[in-house]
Amino acid sequence: MGAETKSGRLAGALVLAHLALGLTTPFILLHPLVRSDWAATAAASATQIRIAVLLFFAGSAMPIAITGAAWDVLRQRALWLFALAVAAFTLQAVDNAHILSMLSFSQHHLPMPADALSEARKWAHYTTLLVEVSWIVLFFALLYRFRLVPRLLAGLGVVTSAMQIAGVTLPALLGLPPRIVLAMPLAPVYVGLALWLLIKGFPTETRA
Repeated sequence: MGAETKSGRLAGALVLAHLALGLTTPFILLHPLVRSDWAATAAASATQIRIAVLLFFAGSAMPIAITGAAWDVLRQRALWLFALAVAAFTLQAVDNAHILSMLSFSQHHLPMPADALSEARKWAHYTTLLVEVSWIVLFFALLYRFRLVPRLLAGLGVVTSAMQIAGVTLPALLGLPPRIVLAMPLAPVYVGLALWLLIKGFPTETRA
């Protein structure tokens, strides 16, 4: 087994970890904080919320690890991926601080309006999503450009991740209602990418 195959399979495993730890499970666990009555009820789910924060930290580190796995294949192009991955991790840390602030408010009824805390966390969250999904767009674009996976798969990745930004993140940042349905097609494509890389790895004959 060549080095490219091994690194590709590692990247595939990390893509699955990114999906599970950074893009799905913690959002489910954070449900108590997105309810309208979160200030009165979130304290009862403190452990669940803290687990979500830890998963967000782990999940936001996955793009950095994926970039490292693909470094030898992408070479200098990986610098852009690395920069976006580090930015996304940093912004997630800010988002996590807002989450824990909301939990503290719920636990101790601190003298700050609940709506203000919720709004502050919303802006941090959608800014994080913008950078993180931009990383996914660039990752798929580089896979497409250098034929590291089937171009149909990589092209679908670019389109569906761009749909997430256009349908969810940008509208939310502009104060418009996000259309969550436009984010849903990205998940199966991301899983498909992970499975392809786990089975095939990166091709040995193509390097950036």
